[in-house]
Amino acid sequence: MDILEFVGPNRAVQLFGVKLVGVNADNGGKLLFSIAFVLVLLILNSVARKLTTAVLSGRAERYRFWTRQAIQVFSALILVVGLASIWFDDPTRLATALGLVTAGLAFALQRVVTAIAGYVVILRGQTFSVGDRIVMGGVRGDVIGLSFTQTTIMEMGQPPPVQNADPAMWVRARQYTGRVVTVSNAKIFDEPIFNYTRDFPFVFEEMVLPIPYTADRAKAESILLEVAKRHTVHETEIGHEALEEMRRRYFMERASTEPRVYWRLTDNWLELTVRFVTREHGVRDVKDRMSREIIRELDAVGIGLASATFEIVGLPKVQLSIDGPQPA
Repeated sequence: MDILEFVGPNRAVQLFGVKLVGVNADNGGKLLFSIAFVLVLLILNSVARKLTTAVLSGRAERYRFWTRQAIQVFSALILVVGLASIWFDDPTRLATALGLVTAGLAFALQRVVTAIAGYVVILRGQTFSVGDRIVMGGVRGDVIGLSFTQTTIMEMGQPPPVQNADPAMWVRARQYTGRVVTVSNAKIFDEPIFNYTRDFPFVFEEMVLPIPYTADRAKAESILLEVAKRHTVHETEIGHEALEEMRRRYFMERASTEPRVYWRLTDNWLELTVRFVTREHGVRDVKDRMSREIIRELDAVGIGLASATFEIVGLPKVQLSIDGPQPA
């Protein structure tokens, strides 16, 4: 008895007299052809990516990124169609196989399927794009990568008002922490996505300054306004077209972009809040320059900052009682 034989009209493999189900010369040829097809497709994919990098070398990274994404999607479609054409020459078998595979994926890989569906939604470009600054899945940062199932984010810190948010941060501003975080694309269906730069790459920021009630309030307000006008974004920089496009696409009221100071009365001091518009990137640098100049200007006119103080207006009488023998 031969160890290995090919028997029957389909040349099925028989090993030690045992016929192996599904293992025949026809399937072996399909397997070799599939391997060759995958290798050729990988080579073409690599060549296309290198050509993209060379042709778009002078363009923005966003164009190169989305071109590579298109190549990946196109390659995946060719792979699926090619393998299906190789292995399923009978449409009935193909429909049955697709039904079984779909049912299995829906049951066993629910989160993966949802993540891929999220990738398709992201590709539409309405949620975010590479380079956008977002909050997704509790992670703040800039989008630096996108795959079929995950979004890669360069994490940034959190400003003091949200410093206690989870996860805790050691960087007390919107600057990079150095950690690269991957978030499932399925999050876009579960949680809101905050986008800082998609349609309006500016943010409304505020700085709070407490001053004593006895200080020159009008002068303090004037200093805040002048400093804000020198260091923040003017309406001409934002562009009339950008504001009109926002109002055209979304239902929103006209908002003033000029710096303004608001007063708030407290029990201890007068709270002056200067509100201004700045670009999302570099907020900490802007507020640092403003803080230094505000302190310098206030010192020059003799206005100090208020702080929590306690004034003792009276003490109760104290009686001292000494027990024991008195000295002679």
